[in-house]
Amino acid sequence: MKPIIVALSLALPLSAATTLNSEEPESYNPAAPPKVEEGPTKEALTLFNQGRHEAAVILARPLAEKGDVDALFLLGFAAETGQGMEASRESALESYRLAAAKGHQEATYRRALILLNSSDEKERQQGNSALEDASKTDPKTAGRILGEAWLRGLLSEKPDPEKAALWWRRASDAGDNSSLLLLARLFSGEFGFPEITDAEKGLDLYRKAAGLGEKAAYLPLGSRLLNGDEKSRNEEQGRAWLEKAIKEDLTAAYLALGDYEEIVKKNDKAAYAFYLKGAEAEQPDCMLRLASFLFNGRGTEKSEDKAREWLEKAVKAGSAVAAYELAGIYSKAEKPEMLKVYSYVLMAATGGIPNAQNELGLLYLAGNLGAADAPAAVAWFTRAAQAGNAAAQNNLATLYEGGIGVPVNYNNAGELYVLAANQGHPAATAALARMYAVGIGTEPNLVKAWAFASLAIDRGDKDATTILGEISKKITPEQLAEAKKELEKLKSPSAPDKAEDK
Repeated sequence: MKPIIVALSLALPLSAATTLNSEEPESYNPAAPPKVEEGPTKEALTLFNQGRHEAAVILARPLAEKGDVDALFLLGFAAETGQGMEASRESALESYRLAAAKGHQEATYRRALILLNSSDEKERQQGNSALEDASKTDPKTAGRILGEAWLRGLLSEKPDPEKAALWWRRASDAGDNSSLLLLARLFSGEFGFPEITDAEKGLDLYRKAAGLGEKAAYLPLGSRLLNGDEKSRNEEQGRAWLEKAIKEDLTAAYLALGDYEEIVKKNDKAAYAFYLKGAEAEQPDCMLRLASFLFNGRGTEKSEDKAREWLEKAVKAGSAVAAYELAGIYSKAEKPEMLKVYSYVLMAATGGIPNAQNELGLLYLAGNLGAADAPAAVAWFTRAAQAGNAAAQNNLATLYEGGIGVPVNYNNAGELYVLAANQGHPAATAALARMYAVGIGTEPNLVKAWAFASLAIDRGDKDATTILGEISKKITPEQLAEAKKELEKLKSPSAPDKAEDK
């Protein structure tokens, strides 16, 4: 199963941050409303949490002017979030500064977070200093935030996982189990830093967190004990931890159990049973697995109708993958209902699936929904291309080259063809050959044109044969010898695997 990646608080804008889900460690949440405390500001805080923000601010102002720390914090929060008063970064910072100076810890953290997210290096260092000072009395929360800041590259030119590990280790040593889980995920490679990945250390940290009663560790620990490196597997312990996860309503545990039966034990019937339990508990990935088993008759009787029903349920549970699967199924009907296909492709595209974004662009470009909408196609191709989708990069390049939905821009077209060709896309490789042969957006270069045309033929592009034929009529024997060397460079795994930027 794919590991759940923690949503770090600093990755979110302060005005739009969300809480972590129940399967994540508790992280500092910069959007949590102020707590209602006993004291002079209790009424204002109560009103604020009831949604009566303006009334709360009116009550808090005179108290803040007298130096009431909770009132100062409330005004800072109101200014930061734009609730009850006009949003103002400077007002928020000042109110938090005054509250922090009086010992309000939450104000210290909120002010530090704003500063850490600044584009100004000096302000980020101020945030760092404030958190380092806070860590002397509160190593748990301050250390956790500092670890996130270093991992996000907010305190250095690039992310520093070792500094993140240092602060999370200090926080976890002080008793912060959330930091212990973050450390486990860091060393397990879930944040994408291979230089610090150590699967064995990650497993030990998950085991330690689970042993301390940290419920969010049950699922990843159990999953790794069943589906991780063979030398680390322990079926008895893995099943035990996943059973504990299930008791805590961590329904992805059924997915891990099903994957173990399917992939490791090769027992489709047992896998189906676990996927069914997970699907009935509304776990979207289990619904997807279950649909696949039903489509193919694995571990159960084949039923395409039941498979579609589970995909529909997965869509309702928020699965973009299920929407994309249904789009493919309905598009293959003898007389496809294009509006239905479009609705599912749109769900999948807005859910972040690059292939769906590319398909949606093609739908708009072809006019399958009525009149063609080239600008809409450009927008969706762009999103998919930015995600690295080679087909979308090629499609977008074609639009830039032809001036369809966008002004003609040969430079953009060439760069996009290069990106797609570097991923082995045949048509993009042929397009580069054509551009070099004719001199579109660049000086004519028969050597490169011949090399790219030959490579495109190897990759299966039929049009490249015609392009190569035209080039062969013009190329000299000396150029041909050079072109063959260029082709070997393009095909060699040890040579740079990238075409030159145009």
